[in-house]
Amino acid sequence: MNKNGHQRNIQVKQGEITKIALLISFLINLPRAVYFYRVTHLSLESFKEGWMLDLLTNSLFLFVFSWIALQINANIPYRLRFTNRIYKILFIILSNLVLLIGAITVLKFGHPLVVGDFLTVEERKFIDFKFSSILLIILFIARILRLKIAQRENLLENEYLKQQNLQNELIALKNQINPHFLFNSLNTLASLVREDKEATTFINKLSYMYRYILQSSDRNLVSVREELKFLESYNYLIKTRYRDRFTLLIDIPEALQDTQIPPLALQLLVENAVKHNEISEEFPLTVHIYTKEGFLFVENKLRFRSSLEDSTGNGLVNLSKRYFLLLKQEITVHKEDHFFSVRLPLQVIS
Repeated sequence: MNKNGHQRNIQVKQGEITKIALLISFLINLPRAVYFYRVTHLSLESFKEGWMLDLLTNSLFLFVFSWIALQINANIPYRLRFTNRIYKILFIILSNLVLLIGAITVLKFGHPLVVGDFLTVEERKFIDFKFSSILLIILFIARILRLKIAQRENLLENEYLKQQNLQNELIALKNQINPHFLFNSLNTLASLVREDKEATTFINKLSYMYRYILQSSDRNLVSVREELKFLESYNYLIKTRYRDRFTLLIDIPEALQDTQIPPLALQLLVENAVKHNEISEEFPLTVHIYTKEGFLFVENKLRFRSSLEDSTGNGLVNLSKRYFLLLKQEITVHKEDHFFSVRLPLQVIS
């Protein structure tokens, strides 16, 4: 089925049909070829009696018959797209009967003309039996080919639905950006309206942030360099509110800044630290972002707020799911010795 839910009329490949037709022709004529081999070794005169021509004629005719029968039973009915299943069945039955009767008739009357030897009554009966049996075998082979196509289609459809579900889940996760910092930023902005320069800078940083958020919504991964530039604006907003009570330390080598991570990953972790930890003159908050052994770490000292703000707890879950969907990797969260640390895998650009 295609992405709109309609069944696709996929045909059996011509190369596959040709190979099967050749195989049937070879297997059916194998006893004749063995006998011919024995005759030619017993007597050179036997070689002149038309055995080679008879073998080649039968092989070619069987190949053409098998090829047409496979087309009738494996491809043509599905290409015609019958609206009624009964019509398709009738078409297959009638086509097979016409092919069988036509092939037998042509062989019985054409054989003497090509080989120069008339068929006996027993040979005529054997032709009826042989071609009826071959057609029956081809019916089973054609059915197996169609079942293979149906199985392949089901696998493709399941994979497509799986990818669609993953994509939809990823889009949903992207749309769960916590607007917590927006409201704090707007509150801060209200106190700065009289300070033109600082207010202008603040507004510009805020505008850049939301422009970045909108642009990154269409991207699954961004470079660490882009994230750090975004984080610079976010840091300005946080420091405007907390002044010297908040510090963001970034220690990422230039060589690793072209690696990739999901957009807004760093902002989410810094926001998480600001939201859950006390920030005061007595207890300032420092968030340290650094790399170690090919991983990116976001770390801060734990000092929980006495009154925690409302939180859904979806931030880390959201990030973890995004990492799994996009990179098939897991983030690692450590909470020990009064320190909270999140380890993020880095995607190297290939």
